[in-house]
Amino acid sequence: MSTAPKKTTAEREDAAVRLRRLRMRAWRRGTREMDLILGPFADTALAGLSAGDLDVFEALLDENDHDLYRQISTRLTQTDGGRAVAGATPEAGQPAAQAVLLDTIARHASSRLRPDGQG
Repeated sequence: MSTAPKKTTAEREDAAVRLRRLRMRAWRRGTREMDLILGPFADTALAGLSAGDLDVFEALLDENDHDLYRQISTRLTQTDGGRAVAGATPEAGQPAAQAVLLDTIARHASSRLRPDGQG
């Protein structure tokens, strides 16, 4: 029997495999609304995120769709001239990194929802 500590999923896979897995999870949520918010964000932004931000994104994917949708849609309604406001108040106990990533996702979704296609 090995006494070596077990590796986490992130440690067992290379970066390309992790990105593909996260993109798949972002597009295959429990609700179509979340598919349409997280999927395009994953397609365009995941490759540019740090390993720490990918960890935060992966933790968000473990959240309940309805709770996550509420957190993102709240940020979408907090706008300034049609843009999602960065720095929306995090929920009690929410890590700052998670709040920042949710703001980023909301801005990305907001830019896609604009009729002129400009964000």
